[in-house]
Amino acid sequence: MAKHYGLRFDARRCIGCRTCVIACKAENHIAVGSWITVLSDRGTATDMPVGQYPRLSLSWQVRTCRHCENPPCLEACPSEGAIYQRPDGIVLMDRDKCTGCQACGDACPYNAIRFHPEDGLAEKCTLCSHRIDQGLEPFCAKECIWGALHSTNIEGAKNHL
Repeated sequence: MAKHYGLRFDARRCIGCRTCVIACKAENHIAVGSWITVLSDRGTATDMPVGQYPRLSLSWQVRTCRHCENPPCLEACPSEGAIYQRPDGIVLMDRDKCTGCQACGDACPYNAIRFHPEDGLAEKCTLCSHRIDQGLEPFCAKECIWGALHSTNIEGAKNHL
């Protein structure tokens, strides 16, 4: 079976430090005010603990593109070739072909597509395909100090975060 790259996220190891978010932003030169990788606590958007003292907890979730086997964003995009999938499963965008219609964002069940604050064009995680092409892992996984993110070959997986 062909390789299908993706990320595995272990919420039990994540402490919410956001190193993955900053690593993504630095590696991919993401504009100020824009984010490709988002880390949020599950169930709330406030980073506040859930429960009653002394049984308080936080549970984190990485929100980024899952590089779906059959990406709904690709199907929804009306611009031919603006979203495409490589043979290894990595879903990429061609910003030169994007019209900013936001159909891809509406179709993504993981809320993983952002729209650039200045030009309104779609942007998303590339899984650091430039690094994978060099035999390296995505920068977010490399820099995750607690080992919560792992680059993996998900042979034919549909949902892998």
